[in-house]
Amino acid sequence: MDLLDAFDTAWSEFDRRVHRIGEDQWDQPTPCTDWTVRDLVNHLVSEHLWAPWLLRGATLEEVGDRFDGDVLGGDGVEAWERAGAESHAAFHRPEALNGQVHTSGGLSATDEYGWQMTTDLTVHAWDLARGTGGDDALDEDLAAAVHAHVEPQVDSWQGAGVFDPPVPVPETATTQDKLVALLGRRP
Repeated sequence: MDLLDAFDTAWSEFDRRVHRIGEDQWDQPTPCTDWTVRDLVNHLVSEHLWAPWLLRGATLEEVGDRFDGDVLGGDGVEAWERAGAESHAAFHRPEALNGQVHTSGGLSATDEYGWQMTTDLTVHAWDLARGTGGDDALDEDLAAAVHAHVEPQVDSWQGAGVFDPPVPVPETATTQDKLVALLGRRP
C-alpha cells in the first residue's frame, strides 16, 4: 500500500468513526491516557489544521499558537469535517509529498510526515472506536502497511512522549493487534 492510499484509508477509518460519535459520548474515556473522546478528536483536528500550512512550507513560528487549545468549538464533527477536508486536499496537491516540512522534531521529509499523520489517524481511529464502543476493526491492508512502517522506528520513539511503550502480544496476534500493541495499547 503506497502512502497516499494508506493516508486515504486511515483518513476514512477515522472519519467514519467521528461521524458515529453519539452526543452523550464526547466525555467518554479512550485508551489514550487522560484523553476523552473530545480530547482525542480535538488532537486530530488540530493536527489536520496544521497540515495544509506545513505542506505549503510554513515554519512552526509562522503557524504559531493558532491551533492550540480547543479547536472543536460547539460542533466537533463539523470541526473535523473542515480540518479533515483541507488536510486531505493538501496531501493530494501535486508534489505535496516531495520535499520537507517543519515539525517539532526539525525538518522532516514530507513523505515521512505523511506516514506520521497516517499512523496517527490509524491508531486514533482504533482509540475512538474503543472510546465509543464502536467497531474497532481496521482495514487489514492499512494495519499491515502502518505496522511495517512503524515497527523499525518504535524503539527510537521511546521516551519522546509520542506513544506509550509497546505492550507484549503473542506471535499469533493479528496484525492489527500487533500494531496497536506496538503503539502502547492493549488490544
